[in-house]
Amino acid sequence: MISQQLNDTITRVGPGTPAGEVLRRYWQPAALSDELAGKRPVVPVTLLGEELVLFRDSEGELGLIDRHCPHRGSDLCYGRLEDNGLRCPFHGWHFDRTGQCVEQPGEPEGSKMHEQIKTTSYPVEERNGIIFAYMGPGDPPPFPNFDCFRAPDSHVFAFKGLWECNWLQALEVGIDPAHASFLHRFLEDEDPSDGYGKQFRDKAANTEIPMTQLLRDYPRPEIEVEETDYGMRVIALRNLDDGRTHVRVTNQIFPEAITIPMSREMIITQWHVPVDDETCYWYSMFTSFGDPVNKELMREQRLAEHRLPDYAPLKNKRNQYGYNADEQDRLTYTGMGLDINVHDQWAVESMGRIQDRTKEHLGKTDKAIIANRRRLRAAIKALEEGNEDALPMKNGTDVAALTGPLANDTISNDGDWVRAYTEGDAARRAACTGWDAKVG
Repeated sequence: MISQQLNDTITRVGPGTPAGEVLRRYWQPAALSDELAGKRPVVPVTLLGEELVLFRDSEGELGLIDRHCPHRGSDLCYGRLEDNGLRCPFHGWHFDRTGQCVEQPGEPEGSKMHEQIKTTSYPVEERNGIIFAYMGPGDPPPFPNFDCFRAPDSHVFAFKGLWECNWLQALEVGIDPAHASFLHRFLEDEDPSDGYGKQFRDKAANTEIPMTQLLRDYPRPEIEVEETDYGMRVIALRNLDDGRTHVRVTNQIFPEAITIPMSREMIITQWHVPVDDETCYWYSMFTSFGDPVNKELMREQRLAEHRLPDYAPLKNKRNQYGYNADEQDRLTYTGMGLDINVHDQWAVESMGRIQDRTKEHLGKTDKAIIANRRRLRAAIKALEEGNEDALPMKNGTDVAALTGPLANDTISNDGDWVRAYTEGDAARRAACTGWDAKVG
């Protein structure tokens, strides 16, 4: 259990808040490239509690500026996309992608007032289907050389989904290896060959055991946590009856991303991005080490579970997440269908908009959650003391040289699980022909 004051400190993200200031030192996903693919590439973005508008100008460049015109506060999401910027329909004030007002057509002839008007704007970069924003002070940090950024567009698929809860509890479900044996338990196993694009549907490592069966049969993993330059590595060990050990390696990328195995072919890098204190989006990059991603199928699978334009899940608390008691009795542990995103969504949303951690009781399998909260608190303290250089990936680490992170599931035959997952990762990278995945 923690105090209410500490819970507020590590969860709230608006301008000037302790956790919000930490998150602003890192690139944040702001929108999918798909959202700007229509005839009028202008979309509203609410990020870290700030209302913004994202647009692509006539030169094809991106701008992210304050959503409200600095004249009288009108909504620039309805602005006229013209003259290489956004023009407010109220009085015609015109802004370029840097937020600079370049024209005030209603002001007296010769007025230079516009030169003094500049609204909030943030740097943005587009990477493999996601548009990232940097909302902190100074120059933006470099991007890590992670697999999701290194791979060509053909081998990466991006999507997002809305969750009605605080970002931290959304992140914490992704660094909790024990929950998969229960929350995502399937009472019947599907054919792994029909599992493309779905989590936990492949065979476990190089066995004939469906991943769903392994999670169900071995619900008590041993969990190891290792600090890394980017955050931490989380290893879940499940000791099989025949003496072998199943090794699953996942990662937390500070401050709010994870990289996990999806199948033997793909990994998922997923950010849990605060819209505000009580709502967040998950943004995922699915990266293939095998064939190019079947983006049409992946998108079709996910649009079957989400609505546009807000990417809100069709199953939610207002329809009980599709809960069916008969299904819970015979097919899934939750009775909420076969999409594990719905299971995770129920788990984190049912905690409340912001989980009351004054009432929680963490166990031994929560060691990654505990370690991450300690690192977040240390980063908050460092910023409060004016020591930004102490933050992860700002402490002398060559961020542009960071690769991976390694995320796979392997089998150890002799108990040397580090060698098993290291060699398994190297073999997968060596076999990758669609792009140069080798590291080191």
